[in-house]
Amino acid sequence: MSEGLDPARAAEVLVALPAGRPGRRGSGYRVGERGVLTAAHVVRGGAGTTVSVRFDADRGTEWTASARVLLAADSADVALLELAGPLRPGPAVEPPSYGLVPDADLVLPCSAMGFPRFKLREDRMRFLDDGSPAQYRDSCHATGTISVLSNRREGTLELAVGAPGADPDPDRSPWAGMSGAAVWHGGTLIGLVSSHHRSDGLGRLSATRTDRWHALLTAAELDLLHRHAGLPAPAGLVAPAAPATGSATAPISLSLPDTLPLRELDGLVSALTALPSVRSATGLALLLDGISPEIAVHSPRAPALRVDVFGIVRTCLRYPGTLDQLLEAIRITEGDSEGVRRMNQEAAELARRHPDRK
Repeated sequence: MSEGLDPARAAEVLVALPAGRPGRRGSGYRVGERGVLTAAHVVRGGAGTTVSVRFDADRGTEWTASARVLLAADSADVALLELAGPLRPGPAVEPPSYGLVPDADLVLPCSAMGFPRFKLREDRMRFLDDGSPAQYRDSCHATGTISVLSNRREGTLELAVGAPGADPDPDRSPWAGMSGAAVWHGGTLIGLVSSHHRSDGLGRLSATRTDRWHALLTAAELDLLHRHAGLPAPAGLVAPAAPATGSATAPISLSLPDTLPLRELDGLVSALTALPSVRSATGLALLLDGISPEIAVHSPRAPALRVDVFGIVRTCLRYPGTLDQLLEAIRITEGDSEGVRRMNQEAAELARRHPDRK
């Protein structure tokens, strides 16, 4: 089994519809030598519809293959594509580990990689016949959290992720094209992005759950997913790790003077800037969105990450309790990791050197 998101296996799914109808785009993930998972509604189109799948667009390793739809199950909004023709040479493609999500009061870190509409870019190196620049869609590595008890009636996962900018088109979601992207938690595939409910706001997506497939699909459909995508029996689904009780998640209350010199904050800032959720612009925006709004508004922002984080931490010191909020948001997003343990160690050392002055 492979572990976690591999960007070389994230797929653009390109659907050509018959009778001159405009085409459709979606996202997907390669789960076997010839198997690709995506959302069923992405590849629906009737007779004459053709599907192709592209990997590593505009990179030296780019390749594209036509695909046949082996399965398109509306009951679970899951589709399985079979790549046709010669494949790009490379190591054998192992199926992912599939995970389950318990029905419990949990908030789980998650990630997904796809190709939504708001990542549309102009290519200034290539031009159309009329002289206008060609366009392309770049990748979106969405990171965030899943509040497990949301969307219980719909039976989906709610992903809270960094929101795109303004949404100028009321008829098309900026997330269009993200459907079918694999959703990951702790190295396991737990769902596929399915929809964006506009009423939820720009920072929320819904995803179908892999742990519901066994209840929603027929025996023949499950057999296809087992043979071509490596889906195990229900007993083979991986449960998320139990919330850690050690230093990785232990809360540390900080009451620090807002006049601390930068050298005193150096260790904590170094630990923060090493964390994936902080290094990602989208992840950092999500963290700031989840704490007191004064921090995002009043923090002096800078293009250099380290300078930016110094400014954020210094601003937190002026608003009591907000540094604790920031660290807790990072613990929830990152989970139990070496980086979070280092962050907690640095926070504990700060608390030791500057005990609560009350």
